Amino acid sequence: MANPNFVDYVKINCRSGKGGAGSAHLRREKFVPKGGPDGGDGGRGGHVILRGSAQLWTLLHLKYTKHIKAGNGQAGGRQTSTGADGKDEIIEVPLGTVARNAENDEMITEITEDGETKVLLEGGRGGLGNAHFKSATNQTPRYAQPGEAGKESWVILELKLLADVGLVGFPNAGKSTLLSVVSAAKPEIADYPFTTLRPNLGIVSYRDHRSFVMADIPGIIENAHQGKGLGLRFLRHIERNSLLLFLVPADADDIRKEYHILLHELKQYNPDLLDKEKMLAITKSDMLDIELMDEIKKELPDVSYVFISSVAQSGLEKMKDMIWERLTRDEQ
Repeated sequence: MANPNFVDYVKINCRSGKGGAGSAHLRREKFVPKGGPDGGDGGRGGHVILRGSAQLWTLLHLKYTKHIKAGNGQAGGRQTSTGADGKDEIIEVPLGTVARNAENDEMITEITEDGETKVLLEGGRGGLGNAHFKSATNQTPRYAQPGEAGKESWVILELKLLADVGLVGFPNAGKSTLLSVVSAAKPEIADYPFTTLRPNLGIVSYRDHRSFVMADIPGIIENAHQGKGLGLRFLRHIERNSLLLFLVPADADDIRKEYHILLHELKQYNPDLLDKEKMLAITKSDMLDIELMDEIKKELPDVSYVFISSVAQSGLEKMKDMIWERLTRDEQ
């Protein structure tokens, strides 16, 4: 059963505030009976704003929030005083959140940095007061602009995990076990497919106090790009990974075939994913002897590979060396 505390998709109704009306006030004082127009402008309506927070890892706090409404701007006053702006409504989201229009599925914006803010819906502009409309031929305008209406839209917020390494493999390929061994993450592990129903992140320690982030993401099955299995829930998260580590167990019927099926699913979902760095890890290799390894090597696809065993903890340091070399290749 999926952990209900991990939420990576919400649909919310957002409404920005209405602008305040301009004032049509005419100045009237004891000794200035006909002082002319002095109506102020209305305040702008409140914006609906997204703000990134590195303290959040999920959209759980928005799961039961269906409507978000910013405040309306206040009307202008006398003596050309401007009305107060409506209160902005700020939505805190984890890094890697993408906002899309629910009507046409177009991307509105994305949040990738802590403290980054993006206006999702702008508030309506405040109306101009009658002081703006005074002219030589109209000394006492008795009208002002109304405030501009706010905007309303259904918005989809979608979390795409930010990780250096994404683990790609069929269900039960050993992804969760690997993550539990190389990091402090504690994903659920069992001998049946789809144990992982939500992504797990782990920080992997490397030499000289360095580290990188690894993501264990729900397994692919054939036709995942069409939404089968966990389908798009998985593929969405892998878009942001710098390196894709393909995991195929040593006891697979055809390692090359499994690798190409995984590659095909990524290509069908987003061809750009094939431009990412790729590595192949043959898991559960503790059951292999040297002769079997040599035979398997002859059948492997043309990609960098490493034999590992999470249980026996063999090949893991070599794997981390290879990952680090690829992650820092541009820096060298």
